[in-house]
Amino acid sequence: MARTITMEVLRYRPEQDAGPVFQTYEVPFTDDMSVLQGLLHIKDELDETLSFRWSCRMAICGSCGMMINGKPALSCKTFLRDLAPGPVRIEALNHFPIERDLVVVMEDFIDKLERIQPYIIPKEPRTLEQGEYLQTPAQLEKYEQFSSCINCLLCYAACPQYGLNPDFVGPGALALLHRYNADSRDGGAAQRMELVAAEEGVFNCTAVGYCSEVCPKHVDPANAVNQNKTTAAADYFLGFLKPKGSRT
Repeated sequence: MARTITMEVLRYRPEQDAGPVFQTYEVPFTDDMSVLQGLLHIKDELDETLSFRWSCRMAICGSCGMMINGKPALSCKTFLRDLAPGPVRIEALNHFPIERDLVVVMEDFIDKLERIQPYIIPKEPRTLEQGEYLQTPAQLEKYEQFSSCINCLLCYAACPQYGLNPDFVGPGALALLHRYNADSRDGGAAQRMELVAAEEGVFNCTAVGYCSEVCPKHVDPANAVNQNKTTAAADYFLGFLKPKGSRT
């Protein structure tokens, strides 16, 4: 039997609004309805001007991330029954400029993603005749967890340091960087470590760990950042053991 819940949705239409405001809707719901379905009901039945991103509705695409009662979450994976009796407050993700309503501008994240070179840079050229790159289960295990990122940006919305310093590469991109550095088939670690150790790299992280708490895929970006801190520190101190003429 359907019940009703109040949804307070952040609205911002730059062509008419001086700034973001909240708009309230009364939404009927059943126990199997997600927050995303509540928003779809608003758009289909109450207010067709509402804008938000969504695609798969199965916590795979990562596009429906938003602030739900102050916490970064996937709206397709958050159920209205767990938020009853409400009200439910829905906002655009923290730390990103708002393009319209619940849609944020992603260019900064895309730029950071490109900078970490999120692809395998082969250690050595290999012809088709030589066959595929082989990998043991143990080698796969070293990076498999960090390959599950769906670029939902929840970790960025949860990261206080990214909110204070947008130059920080951030947890999601650094977790993906670690995924490729830990891959036995990859030879680009030295290039990526320059970014890891840079001013905007891992040492910006203040180890709050909230990024891992909100991650819907249990990627644990905080762990990836900590591992890269250890590697960067080791590289720095090992540099002093090299002959003076070989230091860069």
